[in-house]
Amino acid sequence: MNDNIYKPPEAELLGDQEHVDLLASRWTRLWASLLDSLIMMLFIMPAMFLTGGFEGLTEGVQPSIAYTLAIGLLGLAVFIVINGKLLVSSGQTIGKKLLNIKIVDLEGGLPELKKHLIKRYAVYFIPGQIPVVGQLFTIINVLFIFGKEKRCVHDLAANTKVVVAR
Repeated sequence: MNDNIYKPPEAELLGDQEHVDLLASRWTRLWASLLDSLIMMLFIMPAMFLTGGFEGLTEGVQPSIAYTLAIGLLGLAVFIVINGKLLVSSGQTIGKKLLNIKIVDLEGGLPELKKHLIKRYAVYFIPGQIPVVGQLFTIINVLFIFGKEKRCVHDLAANTKVVVAR
């Protein structure tokens, strides 16, 4: 018998394993988006009321394209004021922060403003402002979440993903 009971165990030591981010669930992303939308509504709905945006709705009259674009720009400005600092510093909106998820680049790092975030939110907001076609694109954008990678079109365009924050 050649076994030395005092010999240290032999094991293959692995170097630091690459950190793998856990993708956020579809439901968590949905709830975060709904929270962000509710927060936005707190600002946009009063602006629409004060500017007469609801007056023609009872008669079935749609607002003009100029009015729709103006409200869209206001919404974008409000979104940036509310979430801009959080997005740049932690990759989160208020809804994402409350639900402990965040946006990262494909390597798991904090997304850069010009390289990721502007692309991401341009693809998210701008097409929705185009009458008829924009709403179709928005639906397609969101439905991409059901793919294997759980990434919407705006994630693909910006090379980002949404993960559980650690």
